[in-house]
Parts: sequence; structure tokens; C-alpha cells
Amino acid sequence: QVQLAESGGGSVQPGGSLRLSCAASGDTLNTYCMAWFRQAPGQERERIGDIESVVGSTTYADFVKGRFTISLDTAQRTQYLEMNNLQPIDTAIYYCGIGGGRCHPKRGFNYWGHGTRVNVTS
Repeated sequence: QVQLAESGGGSVQPGGSLRLSCAASGDTLNTYCMAWFRQAPGQERERIGDIESVVGSTTYADFVKGRFTISLDTAQRTQYLEMNNLQPIDTAIYYCGIGGGRCHPKRGFNYWGHGTRVNVTS
């Protein structure tokens, strides 16, 4: 079993920045994919991007447009999502997930965090 815990959410004005964390605990996975998702009220879940443990490569959704950066501290088993120039449309609950093996769009995630809320408003 793996447990995930997101943190770092909060309220920020348009143009502001936040850095979210997703800490993993429990069983150790040698090869895994960690990803960020978000879900706004009344909307379906969106994939933000992911990062691979073995090579550290990342992929991002088109809407990121260079504003978000995913990183991974393998020693601390923690994934980060740095978000810059936040806008009201970014308001959502942000979740992280983890799955064994390499990242692939057809592979699901075995474990999820409880989410952290991001509110972008004036």
C-alpha cells in the first residue's frame, strides 16, 4: 500500500504563484509514475502532467502552456507542482496519483491523494 498526501494549496490573486507537494509513504516502488490532476466544480477531472521516477522525464497537458513545472525528489518520495501566473480558471482541487511502472496514457494509477484546494480570485 502507498499513501499520498497533497499540501500547499490555498488562495492566491491572479498572477500569483503556488507550489504544491505530494508526499508518498508506505511501500516503496522502484519504478513508478507520479502525476497531477485537477477538478473544478461541475467539471471532469483534467490531467495536468506526470513525471517518471527512472529518468525524470515529464509530460504536460496543452493548457499548461509553460506556466506549471513538475519535479520529483526521489529521496524524499515527493512530487512537486510549481504553478506561476495563476488565473481564475485554475481554481480547482488538485490531486496527485501514483502507479507502478513507466508513465503511459493508457496506464492507470493505483493510489490517490485526498486533494488540496487552489482558489484564484481577486
